[in-house]
Amino acid sequence: MSPDDDPDQIFALQEQVRQLKEAVVSHAVVDQAIGMIVVLGRVGPDEGWAVLKEVSQHTNIKLRNVAETILVWGRTGVMPEPVRAALEDSLDRHGPTRVPGDPPVIRSR
Repeated sequence: MSPDDDPDQIFALQEQVRQLKEAVVSHAVVDQAIGMIVVLGRVGPDEGWAVLKEVSQHTNIKLRNVAETILVWGRTGVMPEPVRAALEDSLDRHGPTRVPGDPPVIRSR
């Protein structure tokens, strides 16, 4: 029997392919959610990543699931209250950043 015919090796390779496909999909979901945070929160990509991580940590929800929730919110306008509150808090800490051409923000004390 050749190594290509070994059922254990075939199974291991199939499992590896499945995990890689899942990782690609997960990465795309996370990237799209970061994009939404960047645009709607007026923050940079690094801040968008930080916001997504913080929301995940503060809600104790897996990062990919938070990202999926944000994408659903973008389509439906519906977001669970704990995620919404964590997202608002995190965006308050990280942004919004100034858009080029915008006048400087003067905050009253």
